[in-house]
Amino acid sequence: MEFWSALIQVVLIGIALAMDAFAVSICDGLSITDLNNKKRVFISSTFGIMQGLMPLIGYFVGALFYQYIKDFDHWIAFGLLLIIGGKMVFDGIKALVKPEQSEPKTFSYKEVLVQGIATSIDALIVGITLNSISFGLIGSNNFDWSIFIEVLIIAVITFTISLVGILLGGGINKLLHGKYEVADIIGGIILIGIGVKVVLDHMVFGGSDVSSISGTQAAIDTFMNVVLRK
Repeated sequence: MEFWSALIQVVLIGIALAMDAFAVSICDGLSITDLNNKKRVFISSTFGIMQGLMPLIGYFVGALFYQYIKDFDHWIAFGLLLIIGGKMVFDGIKALVKPEQSEPKTFSYKEVLVQGIATSIDALIVGITLNSISFGLIGSNNFDWSIFIEVLIIAVITFTISLVGILLGGGINKLLHGKYEVADIIGGIILIGIGVKVVLDHMVFGGSDVSSISGTQAAIDTFMNVVLRK
């Protein structure tokens, strides 16, 4: 029971954490004109690695480290997404007004890394939540090795969902018939919207991802108890 309960919880956490990366991936697939399979895998891998790395950091130094950034971590994410998204909207509008001076948006390793940080920084606090979830992999020194399986699951889920998002964004781009100016504007608005959502989650809802994750744990345990008793 404990194994399946833990697995369901980690999978749900992974899906919840991957939603922002999914939206940004759609934006990348929509607006980047020189994507190939290698670049698609790089984007998805970056988002997956960052989404797995942040909870791992939070697990080991979360309580100590998070207290120093908890009051402004959402503003960091918002600022990064606002800069990237704002530039995309500006470039898109500029391309519509002066098409002779416009250039299609191209792939940037630096920008992808910034996106990876912006969409995963909230996951630091999730590492603290993972302290209460275990697959029972207790070592001889009483260290629970479950955390490494948990972050691997989160990373794989984020990678998969991000890859789907990129392909979906590419499909939407085809519907726009390659009008990269419009794609830039739509993608930029999506990024800014994600940034606003991150801020609202913290200021209005108190961090919806974390609260929803915590709220589902008791429900999952109850559900598993009922199923296994039958």
